[in-house]
Amino acid sequence: MAGEAQSDCLFCKIVAGEVPATVVRETETTVAFRDINPQAPTHVLVIPKAHYRDAASLAAAEPTIAADVLREAGEVAAQEAADSYRIVFNTGSGAGQTVWHAHAHVLGGRGLQWPPG
Repeated sequence: MAGEAQSDCLFCKIVAGEVPATVVRETETTVAFRDINPQAPTHVLVIPKAHYRDAASLAAAEPTIAADVLREAGEVAAQEAADSYRIVFNTGSGAGQTVWHAHAHVLGGRGLQWPPG
């Protein structure tokens, strides 16, 4: 069910402290941690603590928490001194989503090209 932790979800396990992560920020509703396969000098994932399959599901069910994720993405960028950065939500396997828990990638610390890959 949406919002409830999933026993087979890597990010739910990180939220529960069952899987280690390098946490850089945490709020009541979100956790931000370094990506294990960084694509830029700053590459941090911001996730809701509650489980939602993707960004669209999160926004439909909990727009306030979706806003928290976006706000925290900006805070991460400021904390990491990334004056230019990109926030990316991959939705669906064709877009590169590999963990089925809503998450924002905060990328910065280098020039980012357009269009993206």
